[in-house]
Amino acid sequence: MEFIEIRKPDDFHLHLRQGPQLAAYVRATALVFSRALVMPNTLPPIDRPERVAAYRAEIEACAAQDPLTAAFKPLMSFKLLPGMVYDDVAALAKAGCLVGKYYPAGATTHSADGLSSPSQAQQALLAMEELGIPLCIHAELPEAFVLDRERAFLPIIEKLCVDYPRLKIVIEHISSAEGINALKNLPDRVAGTITVHHLLYSLDEVLGEGLNPHFFCKPCLKTPQDRQALQEAVLSGNPRLFFGSDSAPHLKEKKEGPFQAGGPYPPGGIFSAPAALGLLASFFEDADKLSRLENFVSVYGATYYGLPLNKEKIRLVKREEPVASEIGGAIPLLAGGALSFSIEHSPGVKA
Repeated sequence: MEFIEIRKPDDFHLHLRQGPQLAAYVRATALVFSRALVMPNTLPPIDRPERVAAYRAEIEACAAQDPLTAAFKPLMSFKLLPGMVYDDVAALAKAGCLVGKYYPAGATTHSADGLSSPSQAQQALLAMEELGIPLCIHAELPEAFVLDRERAFLPIIEKLCVDYPRLKIVIEHISSAEGINALKNLPDRVAGTITVHHLLYSLDEVLGEGLNPHFFCKPCLKTPQDRQALQEAVLSGNPRLFFGSDSAPHLKEKKEGPFQAGGPYPPGGIFSAPAALGLLASFFEDADKLSRLENFVSVYGATYYGLPLNKEKIRLVKREEPVASEIGGAIPLLAGGALSFSIEHSPGVKA
């Protein structure tokens, strides 16, 4: 196999940050993905229509700087906060938000203002159910043991399914065998995203040869058995599982320190967007399932969210492609290494 052509893919879970690095992170993503669901845990959070509009305009302006990325479309989300009511959600939907994002308070970066319980946003959740806005969840219970946080949150999702019987729910970045098993038993309106790092790596990358902060993320990488469960689920072609990178760049100096007792500590997040598609292509090829790559990255997510499939195609060529050592001050996944597939853009080629 010399190459494969697929619809240009989507990334249904992306962090682009703010400030002077934004342009570099947008470009690194938009060279690979046609659309991306942009996360709202910024400072201040994306929780009002005017903030949605301003952040989207910033992202689009960055993408417009390069003809290869100019067509990139950010899909906007809002941060679900305690006390939100129907009118808040309706205004955010009118502003173009595709989803609302549930961050448990203290679970990850910039989540201290998140929810301690779904009951804190009951009116907003009822509004989302009525208006057809999916709920994306960082499914971790912060007070649980770190390897058990996803498992400990699953009963909350089960209760949400009962309390809001028409609400579409996405379990973000499923990282455990328990998460995969739970999805099988939940209603069809519940889907899940899978990252490339949870699919390919384990705690060995974080701790096996010494502490590597560039593999530290939340939810953390888990055991080889968890990784195998994710791989089997993705390769099975389950249409309720689709790609979301959770690409989360942090400046090198924040990841690498120096650090003192009591913090600040290295922030969680893996900057995976530049390498994700090449790594996924190799994974599917090694499993002799390369024909299923397109569904995972270009079809299932769009179908779940009711979006039209991308028309542009890209070609993945079996040719070594180097990964930059640094992008926008952040260290990308596989930095300084090489991918087995190279992306060729085909302007004007439609699916």
